[in-house]
Amino acid sequence: MNKKLIWASIVLTIIGVLDSTYLLIYKISKNNAMCLGNGDCSTVNASSYSEIYGIPVSLLGLLAYLVILALLIFELSNIFTKENSNLLVFGISLVGVLFSAYLTYIEFFVIYAVCPFCIVSAVVITFLFIISIISLVKTSK
Repeated sequence: MNKKLIWASIVLTIIGVLDSTYLLIYKISKNNAMCLGNGDCSTVNASSYSEIYGIPVSLLGLLAYLVILALLIFELSNIFTKENSNLLVFGISLVGVLFSAYLTYIEFFVIYAVCPFCIVSAVVITFLFIISIISLVKTSK
């Protein structure tokens, strides 16, 4: 991956880490003041879709962003080969995009409530996915 793409990905991943951490703290604390005036945030966070087998979705997102961040940092320090890191970031972000699309569908068409922090995460993972595709295309040439 070229250095500009890596740095763009690192910035996006840090935004994802911060967003997921915020959502996890909100999930654990159940502090509705953290919704920043958006009541739909509490509806989404209290729904059964905000957990998988008791594990908060925000924790899964946080872990995914941390793994991506580690891969990007390792790539900068040449610990992993470019190809392996690119493929791993592509795979993780692909799963993230698909899962985010599912959760966004649930927000709009099942629980009829939208959490702006969840949308931020969906946008971030989508951009990471796009960058990973660009990187894979550039390295395959």
